[in-house]
Formats: sequence, structure tokens, C-alpha cells
Amino acid sequence: MNPLRETFILLGRSMRHILRSPDTIITVTIMPIAFMLLFVYVFGGAIHTGTSNYVNYLLPGILLISVASGVSYTAFRLFIDMQKGIIARFNSMPINRSAVLWSHVLTSIVSNSISLVVIIGVALIMGFRSSASILAWIAVIGMLLLFMLALTWLAIIPGLKAKSIDGASAFSYPLILLPFISSAFVPTNTMPTAVRVFAENQPVTTIVNSIRSLLEAGSAGNDIWIALAWCIGITIVAYFFAIRIYRRAA
Repeated sequence: MNPLRETFILLGRSMRHILRSPDTIITVTIMPIAFMLLFVYVFGGAIHTGTSNYVNYLLPGILLISVASGVSYTAFRLFIDMQKGIIARFNSMPINRSAVLWSHVLTSIVSNSISLVVIIGVALIMGFRSSASILAWIAVIGMLLLFMLALTWLAIIPGLKAKSIDGASAFSYPLILLPFISSAFVPTNTMPTAVRVFAENQPVTTIVNSIRSLLEAGSAGNDIWIALAWCIGITIVAYFFAIRIYRRAA
């Protein structure tokens, strides 16, 4: 069979599981929306970002938190397939081995994309507005997709290596916390020196700044190239280790 066709057949299998149990998408969507409501309507009045519309400032970070939360389910689903022997069964069949992992990756991208659309819809109700052009929106979508791809391949590793369900999904906790130590909620110049240095040199800040600039001004300057380098670099490294671990496990 064609590897691409095999990938989409396995993608259909994973998506049917999600449609039968949509609580994963609901769970991934509710937490970021709760954060957005909390920070805009409870803390927003006390936070000074230099912008009149705090939800505009906040939204990029909320989107990244949603992705970081969502990829934990990729590790969870892959762990379950490993424990039940489904991966071993697939490997005993004439199926391209990379199709098995890519189906999980594409499932993550589709389910996370649905969550992001819902979150943006809620942000619009809360007052989010953007004058970005179609090209700027395409750049934002591309950046989010690259971020999803990078974190999903990262999630594949604990999905293959974990010894328990908790271990498979726990890796996402540091990823969810990273936006809180970045420019996602407040400007980094308000932070203590040690925290500010870390915040300004971790990938989330650059990605958040790029998305925010694209949505507000339609251009992200040099930040977008640094953000792309982070996303592509993480994807390549995570893909290399994920494939290596998968081949050993298989």
C-alpha cells in the first residue's frame, strides 16, 4: 500500500476514537478558556501591558497553552496503543512503520486545531479584534501548526518510553507552565532580572511575540525567523529521537 494512504487510514481510526469520546477536545478547550476568563475579567484590571485591549495581548499565550495541553493526549493515546499491543500488531502487518506515528501526529494537529478555533471564537465574544491581513492570518496559522508539530513529536517520545499512563502525560506540565514565564501574560521587563533573562530567551516568548505582532501590526520583524528556528529545531530533534526510540521498541 501507499504510505500516504496508510497514514490517512490510521488517521481515520484515531479520529473515530476522538469522535466517540470528545471529552479530550472539551477538556483541552475548557482550561485555556478558563485561564482567559480569569486573567481578562479578574486580573486584567491590575495588569498593565501598554495595550487597551488585554484579551488581544493575552490570546497568543492562551493558544500555546491549549496546544501544550492537547499534545499530552497524543502521548496518552500512543501509550495505550503500545500497552494493548496494537503497535506491535501494526508492525507485524505490511504497513509502513512511519505511518503509525504520523497518524498520531496528524490526529493531534486536527484535534488541537478544533480547540484553537473554539478558543478564538470565545476570544471574539470577549472583545478580541484584529486588523491583520489575510496573509498575516495565514502566517499565524502556519506558526501555530509548526508549534503543534514540534510539541506533538516531542509528545511521541514519552508515549513510547513511559512506564505508566501518568508518566506518558505528565511531560506536558512543564510545557503548560512555560507561557506563564514568558511575555504571554505580562511584559518581560516587569520581571526580576533572573526570571526576565530566562523568559526572554525561551521559545514561547518569541513565538508569542511573533503571533501578537502579526495579529496587531501584520508583521513580526526578526522575531518570526527566531520563532521559526525554534519550532523547526525542536521538530527535527524530537523527530530524530522519536523515530529512533520507535525502531527500538518495534
